Amino acid sequence: MPARFHVETLGCPKNAVDSDKVVASLLADGMVEAGSVADADLVVVNTCAFIEAARQESIDTALALADARKPGARLVLTGCMAERYGDELAAALPEADAVVGFAGEGSLAEVALRGRKPTGVRDLLELPRPAPRAPWAYVKIAEGCDRACAFCAIPSFRGAQRSRTPESIEAEARALVAQGVAELVLVAQDLAWYGRDAGDPAALAPLLRRLDALAADGLARIRLLYLYPSEVKDPLVATMLELPTVVPYFDLSLQHAAPGLLRRMKRWGSGDRFLALVDGIRAHARHAAFRSSFIVGFPGETEADHEALLAFLAAAHLDWAGFFPFSREDGTAAATMDATVPESLVHERLRECADVQDPITVAARAALVGEDVDVMIDAVDAEGCRGRTYREAPEIDGVVRLVGEECFARPGARVRATVCGVEGPDLEAKVGA
Repeated sequence: MPARFHVETLGCPKNAVDSDKVVASLLADGMVEAGSVADADLVVVNTCAFIEAARQESIDTALALADARKPGARLVLTGCMAERYGDELAAALPEADAVVGFAGEGSLAEVALRGRKPTGVRDLLELPRPAPRAPWAYVKIAEGCDRACAFCAIPSFRGAQRSRTPESIEAEARALVAQGVAELVLVAQDLAWYGRDAGDPAALAPLLRRLDALAADGLARIRLLYLYPSEVKDPLVATMLELPTVVPYFDLSLQHAAPGLLRRMKRWGSGDRFLALVDGIRAHARHAAFRSSFIVGFPGETEADHEALLAFLAAAHLDWAGFFPFSREDGTAAATMDATVPESLVHERLRECADVQDPITVAARAALVGEDVDVMIDAVDAEGCRGRTYREAPEIDGVVRLVGEECFARPGARVRATVCGVEGPDLEAKVGA
């Protein structure tokens, strides 16, 4: 009887792609997926190390799975915490049988059988994918990052940017579409920087054109996540708005709006520049959707800096925004910065950001009531029929719940529906209204 495995994924969509590749590699090694953790002979935890809260969640999850596994099952930790901490993580969590990164040549199954050794497993970028579990799929087009943001440790353990070839990305995308995927979500640490390491700083636009051709095979949407604002230039925007499969959804990595604080973060931009970017896109596509995330409480953040962020939020009218407290990461430039913002003040500023942004998001959703929208079906189950318009990224934003006549459309199908209500971040829409 073949050995059985269970993979638990934590962190961002880029980790989800890695987990897909881990699953594919274990299947290729003759293992099969277990129905539950308790049935698995091998339990793999793909960890996240971005901030302290994510690391704690990874540790808590690993300990819970260690307790839930059956006697004799092996527990392997991989992903960002394994890449970043290696032997230190192995020593801190004796419950794990192996702690391995993605910087070697072995298969994960082989490493697991060898026990607790620092050997890494092969790079996952070019490995095949297992059958998709949803009508959408993340596609990682590059690994690593060339930037030196003061708060981020990712380049220290993921390395410099390594862009995949357009041919390999197209091949993976084509295989996913052939298996029923209708929406491709392109991800990377720095998506708009794609191709620069290979000598082509404008490579993303032609890649989009290459993938857009898959519409003939059934691809309906291409979505871009993690766009560094300085690289969102007119030719890329024009391509995004021109191609029928590329949705007008702009996930901009802004982080703050106060120019002095952004320089302290070793980031580009200012609230005025960001507002000009957003307004410039809206001038060509008033229906475009925008998302961003912001760090609150970065060392040296003054009350004036905070007010600049609030003013930007009020002016930009982003559809979606997330706010995160600063996390001091070892090995980063910000780790030794002084002028720490008191924790109580950070939480107060987080609430104030939400107080500005939440009504904007609610108003944007409410403004859609009465509109006919194109909904891609994600799931049809006991809870009903759920999907998304182009305005909602999977697993991040709200969903559209279809009401009225029963929806028997298969996942991946597209239906026209009329928005008839709003419940928090979610929309209700009626088919055939």
